[in-house]
Amino acid sequence: MSGSVVGRTMWQHIRSGEAPTVERITAASGAEAAVLGGRHAATLQQHWAAEVLGGGPLQPLLERQDITDVLVNGPGEVWIDRGHGLERAPIDLGDADAVRRLAVRLAALAGRRLDDASPWVDGQLPGGVRLHAVLPPLVDGGAHLSLRIPRTVGADLYQLCAAGFTDDVGHGVLRRLIERKVAFVITGGTGSGKTTLLSALLGAVPARERVLVVEDVRELSVDHPHVVRLEGRPSNVEGVGEVSLTALVRQALRMRPDRVVVGEVRGAEVRELLSALNTGHEGGCGTLHANSPADVLARFEALGALAGMSPSAVRSQLASAVRVVVHVHREAAGRRLAEIGVVGWHEGELQVQTALRWSNHGSAVVSREAEGFEALNAVLGQVL
Repeated sequence: MSGSVVGRTMWQHIRSGEAPTVERITAASGAEAAVLGGRHAATLQQHWAAEVLGGGPLQPLLERQDITDVLVNGPGEVWIDRGHGLERAPIDLGDADAVRRLAVRLAALAGRRLDDASPWVDGQLPGGVRLHAVLPPLVDGGAHLSLRIPRTVGADLYQLCAAGFTDDVGHGVLRRLIERKVAFVITGGTGSGKTTLLSALLGAVPARERVLVVEDVRELSVDHPHVVRLEGRPSNVEGVGEVSLTALVRQALRMRPDRVVVGEVRGAEVRELLSALNTGHEGGCGTLHANSPADVLARFEALGALAGMSPSAVRSQLASAVRVVVHVHREAAGRRLAEIGVVGWHEGELQVQTALRWSNHGSAVVSREAEGFEALNAVLGQVL
């Protein structure tokens, strides 16, 4: 009975737009101490701390080190990713109403509102888990949640390569990109390891440099002594208050950056990023969704169109802004470096020329394209 009282108290906070906190749980459960006794009240407090401040039935999955994603497709369907593809998890979340309550509560923990007037949310939970949730009728069968679990401690470049991400050649190229302050983008599909690689590369940036990181939702885990983070903000239910990545990139350029990093280039902010990389901000980088390096130019053109840029303007700026494309791939054995290409003009057309390509089954270089390899050597300032 008292547990229900505490639960109702917490839901009153959530419905009023107040995020549940340890202090509020302590106050609510402490009020029952006279009835339950101190020991039972403490047990009740622990239960509600896990139930209200944690992931509820999903919490055991969120605490596992081998899981990177937890996906909920309405009631009765929970999937996890442990690096080898999606698999079902035997978790009972209850009926559709219970799943909706879980989604609403997690949104409140992220400082976001999720209801019929605002039926989707993107935010970050305490501890760094990235949350995306959508409510019916935008999605069928109940509330859907996507939870991306960050690494507690990001692997550095040596650890990442030692774990089989790439060979000595790939390691040398990646480290040289940072040392030479070469502007680059990391491409790949969803879950291919773009963020993991970018985090490791930023950890290799010299300590004397100031790194400005711009993200829609915080995902990068960077082990560097001088990182300044700017994070976007969605509009409220009245449609005001949005802080876009475009605005944040502009602010970052005024904050004396040595390197400007856009966690994921996916909109009109591409204009500001290209402009920055063309006006003396060396070593800028970011990630981009693309199926192959050859698709990068088309992706940049599409994003540039969102900023009102013509294809020719995008290509002109891109040619002098971004020098290298690092493509990563996900396979059954894990995430690996797949290809490195160089952006440049070839016979009057802007292209991404392949320099190095790795096998799909291991971490050894399987081909070196002569023209692209020579261009990569020129960019890196050394012979590989």
